[in-house]
Amino acid sequence: MTTKISRVPRATFRCVECGDASPQWRGRCGGCGAWGSLVEVVVPARPQGDPASVARPIGEVPAAGVARCATGIDELDRVLGGGLTPGSATLLGGEPGIGKSTLLLQTLGHLAAGGHRCLLVGAEESPEQVRHRAERLGVVHQDLWLVAESSLPHVVAHVEAVRPTVLAIDSVQTLVDPDLPGAPGSVTQIRECASRLTRLAREHATATVLVGHVTKDGSLAGPRQLEHVVDTVCSFEGDRHHGLRFLRTRKHRFGSTREVGIFEMTESGLVPVPDASALFLADRRDGGPGSAVAATVEGARPLLVEVQALVAPRDDGARRVAAGVDANRLSMLLAVLERHAGIDTRRSDVYASVAGGLRVAEPGVDLAVAAAVAGVADDRVLAPRTVLIGEVGLGGEVRGVAHTALRVAESARMGFTRVVGPRSLVAGPGVEVVGVDHVAEALAAAFTP
Repeated sequence: MTTKISRVPRATFRCVECGDASPQWRGRCGGCGAWGSLVEVVVPARPQGDPASVARPIGEVPAAGVARCATGIDELDRVLGGGLTPGSATLLGGEPGIGKSTLLLQTLGHLAAGGHRCLLVGAEESPEQVRHRAERLGVVHQDLWLVAESSLPHVVAHVEAVRPTVLAIDSVQTLVDPDLPGAPGSVTQIRECASRLTRLAREHATATVLVGHVTKDGSLAGPRQLEHVVDTVCSFEGDRHHGLRFLRTRKHRFGSTREVGIFEMTESGLVPVPDASALFLADRRDGGPGSAVAATVEGARPLLVEVQALVAPRDDGARRVAAGVDANRLSMLLAVLERHAGIDTRRSDVYASVAGGLRVAEPGVDLAVAAAVAGVADDRVLAPRTVLIGEVGLGGEVRGVAHTALRVAESARMGFTRVVGPRSLVAGPGVEVVGVDHVAEALAAAFTP
């Protein structure tokens, strides 16, 4: 049957925050309530005809294994679940200057050294600049191809000519399709260029990596629909004034989104950090109030981190500042400490942070945060070689957390001999477990010599 066009191209208005569509412009998005977020988008005409596929029971669909392409960088492979998947599209986001291009070039260099042909398309830097960085990183290889191009049809032509195993675009905001309206970086250009590259990746079984910049509020520049187009969304985080970098996945169709990759930025590039606990605790000083060690778990990796707190009395109100822990959870813990442990911080500024720049979202560090605040508020020092594990409830109860065996084992590996936490904890070799039911009981045990 001959395929025919069902309708002509038309214009619609789409929210860059949530993707909600509207037939006419509005000052406020009806989906998420954002003001001034609707932009005009041209919807291309779609063909109408017989479907190209046939519906069938799921049991008749052949099961296909996922063959991954290992990058040779352990921390990156950990986050990706073993490596890049052929035919997949991965979005790598991060602030300018955080090290996205460095990570991308090192990854392509390792893949090229392993016999995979890689094509790096960059419009922000000339091939000479990329070559200079590649020499500094030591990743110059004949199977690593470079081209400076921003036109999408030309990029597709280069892919057809080179036939790479891995295609990298740095960055997707610089691409432009001359057949579409809008300037490079506009909503229409970013979404349609990413969609075309995703289809190209599936057609040629090419693992494609798209680099995207983020805005000041930490969201990916461009429409949020870009995250729905790709298979994997990676976020490269860290402080440019700090050496540590963290790679996380916010979406991953081929694996877990709970893993975190840890790197250290050096003069020779990004260096994976295999023993993160030792790095986070390297500069910790024993014997000072306001410091506690927590055992957390990122994916399948247990980590020991130092939680620090500072309480500063003041007469005109009070502030709560959190870095690396959730600010709302800190406020809740302060209320629990006041109600159930007699620690009043209503007229004091309270600061809490996780040393090293790691952001911990799980509640397993609650007890360590409470102990750090209580210690500095009462000028008390935790018992030496003690780790705290547990979630604190509104009633002051200490609740159990997941992966306790991993946390206790990591504590023993790092030389800690005592763990304070919920009664569900099980002791490990060389580790004494002190089980508690209430936050007041936990504080009493934590500060016991």
